[in-house]
Parts: sequence; C-alpha cells; structure tokens
Amino acid sequence: MVEVKLENLTKRFGKVVAVNKVNLTIRDGEFIVLLGPSGCGKTTTLRCIAGLEIPDEGKVFFGDKDVTLLPPKDRNVSMVFQSYAVWPHMSVFDNIAFPLKIKKVPENEIKKKVRWAAELLKIEDLLERYPHQLSGGQRQRVAVARAIVVEPAVLLMDEPLSNLDALLRVMMRSELKKLQRKIKVTTIYVTHDQVEAMTMADRIAVMNQGKIMQVGTPDEIYNKPANLFVAGFIGSPRMNFFDATVAEKEDKVSLETSDFSIILEANYRKLLADYFNKSVTVGIRPEHIYVEKHMIPSGIKPFKIKGKVDFIEPLGSDTILHVNTGSILMLVKVPGSYRAQIGREIEVVLDLNQLHVFDKTSEKALF
Repeated sequence: MVEVKLENLTKRFGKVVAVNKVNLTIRDGEFIVLLGPSGCGKTTTLRCIAGLEIPDEGKVFFGDKDVTLLPPKDRNVSMVFQSYAVWPHMSVFDNIAFPLKIKKVPENEIKKKVRWAAELLKIEDLLERYPHQLSGGQRQRVAVARAIVVEPAVLLMDEPLSNLDALLRVMMRSELKKLQRKIKVTTIYVTHDQVEAMTMADRIAVMNQGKIMQVGTPDEIYNKPANLFVAGFIGSPRMNFFDATVAEKEDKVSLETSDFSIILEANYRKLLADYFNKSVTVGIRPEHIYVEKHMIPSGIKPFKIKGKVDFIEPLGSDTILHVNTGSILMLVKVPGSYRAQIGREIEVVLDLNQLHVFDKTSEKALF
C-alpha cells in the first residue's frame, strides 16, 4: 500500500488541456473515485498515475518517491480496463498467472497466489476454463484477479463495470468494495456513474473540464456541493435550479422570484450581505420537496408554493412530478403510490433547511 500524490498535474493533447493543474492526495489504503462526465480528464489522470501517459507539467508521487517519469513496469501498479482484456487462448489460470510468469515467480508460488486471488474473486472453480466459456461478469472477475495477484501498491480501475448488465453491475459493486477492504490496497477508480461513486468510494473527486471541482465523502458531495456543477451533476433526478434576487426584509433577507418570495431567517443575512439587489442561483433537490401533509417529516422549515402538474414520470417505487409554479418548473420526488393528474393544481412544500444558494458568476456555493 502507498499514498499517491498529484502535484499540479497537467496533460495536453495539442491545444486541448485534458488535465489542468490537478492537485490530489489519495491516502494509503483508500478507495477514491474520479467521477465526471465523458471528456472531463479522469481517464487521462489515471493513465498519468499508471505511467501510460507522461504529464506535460506537474508530478506524481508514490509515497515520497517521484514516479512521474518511471515506466509502468517500475511503478508496482495494476490496472483493470473497461474491456475485459483477457487472452482468449489462455485458461483462466494462465490469464491470472501471466503477470507472475513475466516476473519469473517460482511455479509453486504462482499456484499459491493464483489460488488466493481466485478464491477472493470466487472463481476458483473456473481455473481450467477458457474466456469463451465464461460470462461477462466472470471474465471481469478474471481481469480483477490478474490485477491483484501481483499484490500491487496501487490498483487502478477504468470503468470496469460499464460493459456489464445492470443487475450484475450492482453485484460487482459490492464485491469490488468488499475485496478492496480485504486486501487494503490503495485504489483509484474511474467512472461517469454517480451511483457507482456514491456506493463504493471512501472519497469522491468530481472532475470537469480537466479540473477537480470538489473532493469529499459521498455525504459531503451530495449534501454540501461546493459549486453549481457538483450540485447539478450529483443526484438523480438532478437538483432544481432557479434564479432569485436577494432583497432586505427588515432584519431578515428574502429570495425574490417572479413566482414567489422566500423569506430567510436573520442568520442568513450575513451570508448574503454582499448580494443585496443581486441575482443568485437557488437550488433544492426533488426529494426535499413534499406534496402531502403526511409525507412531510418533522423538523423541516416549510415553505409552501402552489403549482400545476405538467408531467408525471412513474418509476415504480418513486414518481417524479414536473410542477410548474408559473415561470419555474420544479421536479418533485414522491412515493410511487402517490396518484397525480396532469393539469391538476397542487401545493408543494419546500424544506428551506435544504436550500442551496450559488454565486451566479463564480458558481461557488454560498450555503
């Protein structure tokens, strides 16, 4: 195990800056996820850590050792790719054993290590089979077993579950997380799937346009987004956003929209003191808006708005209502048992404790 540190990591492809001055410390034995949309630089960052790309600027450290210019074979890293990348002409045993044979590990030691890795991945009964005799999930387990058999200092995973079906993906998420806890290897995992990130990560580094937007635990990323991008990217359905003007109301402060006025308590006055008569972006998640009295939990700070149901998305256990308050369209998450009608006027209740406000220019969270 080892701590991985990135200092001002920058990688360009022509005029495109794929990774832009990234600073990140991955703790010894941590499972960190690089999360972001396609093209945000997460895979390029991973490839720089692996040694498959040489950065144009900045450094990569494994512990106190500068490995920026070291070739992959000298870094003691293993990588699992999106494609299964198992050799079709080799048995499962030989696929797993291959990196050990390259290192000229003694035969009796190879057998022990392959058996150990196969048992961890629950594929010990498949060692004599060939890849064409395996399911997609089994092939991916073989790829993971091959990666861990050398007991790497750092395990790198690039979208390893994206080729699996939905049910198998859920199962493999828990299997990979349990595996990482057992072997305690420093793991860096790349995905665009926020569910994978939220369920697997010790911490998440959210990336966009080559930069890290926020690093934090899944709870911090979800409940305290640092900026507008993170707030909109994390959560399904996404956070509701609307514009409002900050106004003074005696000792309090209000958020004025064309449809309604939200009066905030006095303690928000100091937070918004520099924004009086200015426009801000307000956000609230669909699950923090309620439609029935019995659905409203205790302890919330309620704010009622009337609106009309524009559209209904039944999702089984949940239903998403599109509620039009006039010029603002809000998504509201309700239980699947709730019965709504398109065109019906309803009253929705916002929990002001869960309100987020962002600077319109910097897009940073004010609270």
